[in-house]
Amino acid sequence: MPEAGEETELRAALLRLRRTSGLPVVFGGLLSDARHARIAELSGAQTPALRGLVISAGSGLGGKAIALSRPCAVTDYPSARHISHEYDTAVAAEGLRSVVAVPVVVGRTVRGVLYGALREPHTLGDRAFDAAASAARQVEQALAVRDEVQQLLASTRARVTDPVTGTAPGTWEDVREAHRELRALAPRIADPALRDELLSACGRLASAAGADRPRAVGPVRLAPRELDVIACVASGATNAATAGRLGLRPETVKSYLRSAMRKLGARTRLEAVVAARRAGLLP
Repeated sequence: MPEAGEETELRAALLRLRRTSGLPVVFGGLLSDARHARIAELSGAQTPALRGLVISAGSGLGGKAIALSRPCAVTDYPSARHISHEYDTAVAAEGLRSVVAVPVVVGRTVRGVLYGALREPHTLGDRAFDAAASAARQVEQALAVRDEVQQLLASTRARVTDPVTGTAPGTWEDVREAHRELRALAPRIADPALRDELLSACGRLASAAGADRPRAVGPVRLAPRELDVIACVASGATNAATAGRLGLRPETVKSYLRSAMRKLGARTRLEAVVAARRAGLLP
């Protein structure tokens, strides 16, 4: 079943689609299994007829888009000959005529479908198609990031054991890489609950690693982006590579690094990494 955060991403993409395409009605849903999507989000609808509608792969316009894994459109839905008409009652209740359906595809798997529609039988132009494709990509990217986060979190849970004993022998380089990747992903997560879980996992990694280390005198607090930069530096990344990973400018990375080094009392990048680990900020 789709998660609450995924529905949030879908809602945001549909609002953008309506704004950029000029289409008065947009709606969509994510797949609950390999063949069925439930219409969960609507904007511009005048009736509840479409809400909760379950779309089966191959059925109707959206089902055709799901089955073929490509955009599909009709100029006049009621009379369209190249789609099946299981959903005509709901479509007629909302008064829709011209409709485009675009699948949300992550990897090679269809994860959802977005629609845009007019209440008149007009041919949809490039603006509508481009906006629908862009909205689908927005959802695809958000879902791909969520998938990556979930995989890293699962890996983290498997690696981190009791804080006193740390992790299984021979896994620290993997743990450090997971920590860096999780921190780099955090700013891209729109769902607050998932972002908090991600940062909490980062904290568990750092504290588990630091349990048997001598602690620095006094607490050290780094801003989130300062810690992101130090985590990348710890993996051996250059300023340019760090900028690419975090979506920052190289000059901004240098600024964060200087600030972090000052707080850590470090004169070199290596000293900063060592001090961050002693302070329990990095695994």
